[in-house]
Amino acid sequence: MAPFSLMSVGANVLLKSVGLFSSASVVRCSCVLPVIKSFSTTTGDPPKRPLTAYMKFMKDNQPTFVRQNPGIKNVDIVRKIAQQWRGLTPEQKQPFQEVSLAAREQYKLALQEYKAQLTPAQSAAIAEERKQKLAKRKAIRKKKELNSLGKPKRPRSGFNIFMAEHFEEARGATMQGKMKSLTDDWKRLNIPQKQIYTQLAEDDKVRYKNEIKSWEEHMTEIGRDDLVRRKERRSLKATATKDRKKSSVSVLKAKAMKKKTSVKKTDSGTAAKKTVKSTTK
Repeated sequence: MAPFSLMSVGANVLLKSVGLFSSASVVRCSCVLPVIKSFSTTTGDPPKRPLTAYMKFMKDNQPTFVRQNPGIKNVDIVRKIAQQWRGLTPEQKQPFQEVSLAAREQYKLALQEYKAQLTPAQSAAIAEERKQKLAKRKAIRKKKELNSLGKPKRPRSGFNIFMAEHFEEARGATMQGKMKSLTDDWKRLNIPQKQIYTQLAEDDKVRYKNEIKSWEEHMTEIGRDDLVRRKERRSLKATATKDRKKSSVSVLKAKAMKKKTSVKKTDSGTAAKKTVKSTTK
């Protein structure tokens, strides 16, 4: 990522914040409101998306901040830019927002012109490419979510374990070279030597089976059944249904026993009354 920094509207904007970001001075500044370049579709490439107001602010303030803060880390640059942006008033942000809005309007027009010159095959290819990009982003987000929820790592194969153990001393200057040398070394191992890693892989399968079972049970408890494997989901549902049926049967049995006991008490009371009446007569 290219380093970003705060470029002052004037020569000393970072040192003299009072007055330099007033609405009047910002609006009149030519570096904040440049002439917007028209988008061209003659090259065959789609028009580039315009910068947001915040990104425009970062880009405009980059050169001076780098000069004034040599050697500063990128993360600190971004943090200071964000802090500076948050400190601006709505009036001070307005010029950047106006530039962004005007650029978006030109972008929409240029995009319409670009799409109009495409053939049906080109449009289909672009749509397919966009679909693949969205699927890739979705997969990345899903992976991050699973990692944050602590999903256990899948079991490793014997070769994966062997590769992890010997990767550092593997021959080859590149990743591909090391992988090739490790593959060749793995093939040269005899059966007893491979058996060691095969057993480690079997142990790892047991570890994964136990961990994933506990994890999926926890996901079900917190209402994330969508993350449970379909087969396990059916098994868990069947177990839950079975437990509910057992509970219902137990309740019915308890009610029946209670009713039976009540009937017995009633019969005993009636018999006692009859005995009393008979004695009285």
